[in-house]
Amino acid sequence: MDYFRPIAMTDPARPEGALTLAGGWCWFDRAERLTRAGSRGLVAASDLPEEARARLTAPRSPLAGLSLDAPRLMGILNVTPDSFSDGGRFHAPDRALAHARAMEAAGAEILDIGGESTRPGSADVEREEEIARTAPVIAALKEGGLRVPVSIDTRKSAVAVAALDSGAEIVNDVAALSYDPDLATLVARRGVPVCLMHAQGTPATMQADPRYDNVLLDVYDFLSERVAAAEAAGIPRERIIVDPGIGFGKTVAHNLALLRGLSIFHGLGSAVLLGASRKRFIGVLAGGEAESQADCRVAGTLAVTLAGVAQGVQIHRVHDIVEAKQALRLWLAATQGEET
Repeated sequence: MDYFRPIAMTDPARPEGALTLAGGWCWFDRAERLTRAGSRGLVAASDLPEEARARLTAPRSPLAGLSLDAPRLMGILNVTPDSFSDGGRFHAPDRALAHARAMEAAGAEILDIGGESTRPGSADVEREEEIARTAPVIAALKEGGLRVPVSIDTRKSAVAVAALDSGAEIVNDVAALSYDPDLATLVARRGVPVCLMHAQGTPATMQADPRYDNVLLDVYDFLSERVAAAEAAGIPRERIIVDPGIGFGKTVAHNLALLRGLSIFHGLGSAVLLGASRKRFIGVLAGGEAESQADCRVAGTLAVTLAGVAQGVQIHRVHDIVEAKQALRLWLAATQGEET
């Protein structure tokens, strides 16, 4: 089987015949042809198989009213007592609400709210507790005039029901609809977008000894299968987001291989989400205080985020909206000439 990784470019000197990547801000005039036996070199964009070319170039449909012709920032709100990144700072409802409003004011275009930590080694949370943590916060935000869409970060259909009933518009499932068989049916029935993330193993075990034959192609094949399963359940591809799951059952080398090859995931014909914010591999590579303190990984997160933007990734799930917004604005000004 052949896989095609478009060589994403943003240079203003765009050659004749170059194709727009996923209807966004990048273009490509060639792609790397990959197989399980290794790279087979570069292929001109004009010589790509018709189906591959169509999926790589088709503009992505808006999600929850948000167009995807520009990079979008998803703010993370963990209403858990044991988050790896913020130590339960927003577990209390009043603090959660204040932080959500601050992220919206700073430029978050989606808020992703989760009530179950999925850090390495974490245990499952009972659905009643997860609902109690998330649904009231979502309801209060919507009643308070929140203008951006809310995503519920959960593997459980009961939690998603409560969140959607409270005003959430997107489901973000780290198990890619494989944990709870009722979640796919719910997403299809409600007509909401869903994010399908790759993870090897469960949060409790995923970092024990992750192994792959070829991490980039293994993750691609997994997501391709989960997209097909979602479509079979009645969820159209235009409402699906794919996430390679940085840090979920991956070593530092695995994460870097995925980051270098991110543009391949446009071949699935769906929007792509990158969630690398404050992850441990950033601390390992950065060294110093960042190795042990998640809040010291902001600069590294921005570097990874902009690397994803340069490959056409549409949605970036981050903790630090102020810093990410500034970095994104400057990147767009320097590469696209966009001053606002």
